[in-house]
Amino acid sequence: MEGIKVVTIGGGSSYTPELVEGFINRYEELPIRELWLVDIPEGKEKLETVGALARRMVEKAGVSIEIHLSYNREEALEQADFVTTQIRVGLLEARALDECIPLNYNVIGQETNGPGGLFKGLRTIPVILDICRDMERLCPNAWLINFSNPAGMVTEAVLRYSPITKTVGLCNVPIGMKMGVAEMIGVDAERIFIDFAGLNHMVYGTDVYLDGVRITDQVIDKLSNGIGLTMKNIVDLGWEPEFIRALGILPCPYHRYYYQTSKMLEAELAEMNDTGTRAEAVKQLERELLELYKDPDLATKPPQLEERGGAYYSDAACSLISSIYNDKGDIQPVNTRNNGTIKGLPDDSAVEVNCVITKNGPKPIQVGELPVAVRGLVQQIKSFERVAGEAAVTGNYNKALLAMTINPLVPSDSIAKQLIDDMLEAHQDYLPQFDHPASVRKG
Repeated sequence: MEGIKVVTIGGGSSYTPELVEGFINRYEELPIRELWLVDIPEGKEKLETVGALARRMVEKAGVSIEIHLSYNREEALEQADFVTTQIRVGLLEARALDECIPLNYNVIGQETNGPGGLFKGLRTIPVILDICRDMERLCPNAWLINFSNPAGMVTEAVLRYSPITKTVGLCNVPIGMKMGVAEMIGVDAERIFIDFAGLNHMVYGTDVYLDGVRITDQVIDKLSNGIGLTMKNIVDLGWEPEFIRALGILPCPYHRYYYQTSKMLEAELAEMNDTGTRAEAVKQLERELLELYKDPDLATKPPQLEERGGAYYSDAACSLISSIYNDKGDIQPVNTRNNGTIKGLPDDSAVEVNCVITKNGPKPIQVGELPVAVRGLVQQIKSFERVAGEAAVTGNYNKALLAMTINPLVPSDSIAKQLIDDMLEAHQDYLPQFDHPASVRKG
């Protein structure tokens, strides 16, 4: 049959209408025949609500995209061309635990950084690798486009532990930074180009251009004068002007957890005592979005969706899929195999860099050495990701403890051990690869 089959695993996500909008807007260049939205039975109400909105959107747009809802992953994956993954293993309840347990030890509690990022990876990687095994059997020629967090760690694990080679990791942080810079200087985002290099949620803008003219120094000057560059889910505390000028490149919003750890911890503790975790806020926002989605007269993506911290995720995915399908050769920042792109990181590891997007996938643009001021932090996080991925696959307690300890947001091995034990117990239903209870864990 003519046309493209796309399967979205985690199709009941509140982000899905943005994905549908992106496919509608690109229908002439990206002729999708079928869009399968797949979820777990526990997400039945969400999937049916989101699926009904998706069908109304397609009908209003007058495009011939068949929307299928399924709880059977194998049925959906048969002969797929592209598979996108946007899963949250353990749902928002698990995220709340990732955020609040570390705070009990005065450690940053955040879903993709520090202890929370580790445990999200431990839960997510085995499920993604199961999906990869299904793809090997049912759609071996399909592309896997992952934006399940922690996207860098997940991409690393797929590259290392799966024979799937047609895989790309995607994050909304680079496009968010581009939009933020455009707003900062008052121009259309299409006029801005940023050289990105680093890791997922550890990426830097090493140079910024306006209409091809370098404006890095002007952007750094605005940052040093208090003009923010952040995301909906990360508090903007500003930067010390002298620090930003000395750094000389753009940190991403998540760098606040590493360069402003004490301030971010203080803000998290205050928020926890005042309104609860970010997960609680997201739960409320999702409830409001789903109520909007139930409106039978709604047939477009509501603007409230941009209040979620992952705005632009799905649009970036649609752009990536279109560029692969059409062999566009345009430049997009994605997570892919390093292959010497960033010196000082293993060739077989995942990095987040600008790539030329072709029908054969992303071709990384050479970076070379990262600036010495940021090189060590990036290498430390890559070591953390590598060890965390091994722990996720093997269920080895000692590897999980090692990953926790070498993460720069965890202050000591003793606190790391307490965190590991508490979080393994809290998440044991989603971590079958680990021995339980704690008394069994001898290494």
